[in-house]
Amino acid sequence: MPIRLPTFRKKVLELLASSDEVKVMHVSDTPESSYRFIEELIEKTKPNYLIHTGDFADNIKLERRPELKPLYREALRKLARILKGSDAVIYVVLGNEDDQGIVREFFGESIVEPGSIVEIEGFRFALGHTWKDVVSLEADFRLYGHNFKLIERGLNGVLGVNFVLLPSRRIYRVKYPSGTDFDRGYKLWRGM
Repeated sequence: MPIRLPTFRKKVLELLASSDEVKVMHVSDTPESSYRFIEELIEKTKPNYLIHTGDFADNIKLERRPELKPLYREALRKLARILKGSDAVIYVVLGNEDDQGIVREFFGESIVEPGSIVEIEGFRFALGHTWKDVVSLEADFRLYGHNFKLIERGLNGVLGVNFVLLPSRRIYRVKYPSGTDFDRGYKLWRGM
């Protein structure tokens, strides 16, 4: 059964799906409950590039609970199937809740270091897990996640799924399903 979307979100997705521009899709801090939603966004919009800025299974807090690695590995298997099932070029950055060995197992060729700059269609994208990884970098777009902080020319993947259209540089944000912050372990929007 497909996810039911509000009218505004449907219109944004229709616009993204019908665009002939290059599409960059950015997500971050994704709990397993968001995987189906991400998969449907990929199917509907057909992005050319997929960027994940860390904490791939954000409902599993490895930093505090390393014994959950088997559950984390299975979550990454699901996410890798979704992301690699597209025809998109993939870039991923490890987050504080990620296990480098397991991420390398599923995304080895796609991993970039926090603070890296990748060029996409002549535009510079600074990639990091936190805003501190990208804030001082010269880039057209700064992609990150981890918390709710906003920075100049920054796109925070915790606040929603970001789409950048190139060459127009138009940006669209699609909100995650309700309950995503709770599944990440956030009780409140910290700092807001």
